[in-house]
Order: sequence, then C-alpha cells, then structure tokens
Amino acid sequence: MASGRAAFLGSILLALFITLGLTVLIMRPPAQDVLDLALIFGATGLGASLLGFGSHRLGWWRRATSLTQSLTLGHLLAASVGLVIVLVAARLMFISEHDLTLAAMLLLFASSVAVSFGYFLSTSIADRLAELDRAAQKLSAGDFAVRVRTQGRDEVAQLAQAFNRMADQLEAAARESERLEAARRDFIAGASHDLRTPLTSLRALLDAIADGVVDDPSEYVQRCLGVIAQLTSLTDDLVELARLDSDSAPLQRVPGSIGEIVQSALESAAPRAEGKGVRLDGGVPPGLDPVPMAEDKIVRVLQNLLDNAIRHTAQGGEVQIEVRDQNGALEVSVRDNGEGIPPEHLPHVFERFYRGEKSRTREGADSGGVGLGLAIAKQLVEAHGGRIWAESDPAHGTRITFSLPKQASRPG
Repeated sequence: MASGRAAFLGSILLALFITLGLTVLIMRPPAQDVLDLALIFGATGLGASLLGFGSHRLGWWRRATSLTQSLTLGHLLAASVGLVIVLVAARLMFISEHDLTLAAMLLLFASSVAVSFGYFLSTSIADRLAELDRAAQKLSAGDFAVRVRTQGRDEVAQLAQAFNRMADQLEAAARESERLEAARRDFIAGASHDLRTPLTSLRALLDAIADGVVDDPSEYVQRCLGVIAQLTSLTDDLVELARLDSDSAPLQRVPGSIGEIVQSALESAAPRAEGKGVRLDGGVPPGLDPVPMAEDKIVRVLQNLLDNAIRHTAQGGEVQIEVRDQNGALEVSVRDNGEGIPPEHLPHVFERFYRGEKSRTREGADSGGVGLGLAIAKQLVEAHGGRIWAESDPAHGTRITFSLPKQASRPG
C-alpha cells in the first residue's frame, strides 16, 4: 500500500516537471511566467494529491457496490480534478471571460468523453471478473469441468489461467478420488468373497467331523489345515497390500546380487514344483551384479511369480527364470509352458481380485490362489521405479517380466 501512495505522489511530481519543461521548450516564456506556472501547477498538484489521499483514507472506493462503479467514479474524480486545475490556472493567468467559458465547455465535453471511455473499459473488466465469479460458484457446487476464457495478457487473464489450472487439478483429484473409492469397494468385495469361501468350506468340514459322519477324521483334519493355510496366506497378502498402500516412504535400496535372489527363489519353490512334477530352471549371466534393490521385496516378487507359474503348469511342464540386461535396465522373466491366459483377460492379470473365468490371478477355493500375488508383485516392482507386464499364448504358455533400473534414482 505504501508503494502505491509513493507511486501516486511520484507521478504527480513527474507530470509537474514534464509540463514545465515542455512549456519552457515550446513557448519560451519569461522567467516570471515560468515561476508563476510552477506555483500554480504546484498548488493544484498538491490539492489533487490531498484529494487522492483523502479519498483513499476515507474509503470512498470501498463504498461502491461494483467494480464498474468504483472505476467510473475514479475516472469522474480524475476528470473533475483536471477540469478544476485547468480552470484555476486559466483564471489566474488572466484569460478573458469569453475564452474561459469556452475552455470550460471544451474541457467539460472532453472530461465526459473520458469518463464514458473509462466506464466502457471498466465494464469490460467487470464482465471478465463476473465470468470468473460464476465459474467459481459452479466449481464450488461440484462442476469440475467448468473453465473460463483466458483472453489477453493482463492480470485478469493471469487470474483466469490460474483458475483453469486449479480447476484442472481439482478435476484430476475428483477423478482420482472416484477411482480410489471404486477400488476400495472392489477390494472389500473381493476380500469378503475370498474370505467367505474358505471359511464356509472350513465350517462344513468341521461340522462333518463334529457330527461324526466321516469315516476318516484325519483326512478331514488335513483338509481343514489346508484351508487354514489358505486363509493365512490370504491374510498375509491383505496385510502386505495394506502396508504397501499406506507406506509412502521410499524403499531402502542397496546394491545386491540378483544371482543370489534367483537361486533363493528357485530353492524355495522347488518342493512345490517337485510335488506337482514341474521342472524348475534358471540362471543369471555374469556381469549383472550389483543391482540397487530391496532384496527381500524382490525375493517376494519372484516367489509370487513362481507360485503363479507352477500353479498353472501341468505335470511334466517347465518353469524357467531368465535374467538379462536390456538398455541399462535389469529384466527378469518367469516363463512357463502352461495353460496360458486368454487375450481378453491378459490386461487385467495385475488387478486385485480380478475374476476372469480363466484368469491366472485366482483359482478355486482348494487351489490356494486368491488373486493378490500378482497385484503385490506389481506394487513392489513399481516401488523400485520399474514396471511389470505379461505376455501369453494359450498354446505355448505365459511369460511375466519385470524390469528394475540399474541406477538408483536420487530421492527428491
């Protein structure tokens, strides 16, 4: 505010010096006349300054009910001040009564034109601000698609651009909120379904044992233990997904050996593969280590992919891990020659609880698949700054590949 007052006073002083300078340069008046003009311009300029400061101090502009009124009153006051300055100066310089009256009429006309022109400009500014006001009201009512025109390069245009950017961000946030709400509903529905199915099976088995209608209770106990193991696995996966969703801290990546991780994953999956009659194979070419990663997370990714591949590979089939350097990124593939994934289900295999009829993301209640292993693998890989994708041919099997950057990105 102080800078505005200083600029106002400075502009009046500048006008005084410029006017006196032009008068001397053009008219070459006597020194006494120059002194008289300086006194007249100084006195009227001082009066105009006091009027301006007084109107600001008294808050005349804040009493207007619209911006158009405020700007028009400002033009009217400026024109009136100019008219008074000219008439006072002309009167003191002994202009004739006739010439004074004619000058007054000409100045009155010129001031009226200036005020009309100011009113026209002020209404155009007010209209643009009114458009912003209407758009803001629509935005507050939930219409995130509303936008305003951004004509010109002045402050109002910059305000319109800022409004549109804000509306873009709010619209994106609303879409993300809707997506998260839909994902939350789907997640709850999926988790409820996959919890209810084994619980129902477990209850039926226990009821059969309690009613004494089974010949070999030990067989039913083993089946109960299998269902409990499935519930434990599902619960662990749900806890892992919840932790991944809520943990915003970056992974602690340190240089590690991908060869050791692949070997550990193969050894862990070997008993299950042998029990199903599936051959496991894999190796890592030399020169790829070290790789920046959270080793326990990548072990989890490989275990999930191997479990998924073994589950869908028939007896006598093969599951293989392949590792390669691809354009500065480490690519790890788990390939099987199992049943494959139908093309219509392939884009959805990493979705939580996706229920494609033959999707590899879940199985029946007795198979142990609950539709979360690939979703967890996807989140863990993306937390490393990598990506994961699936390729499949129902006649030849499936390959799921994930990539990891070989250079850890700087936090920021």
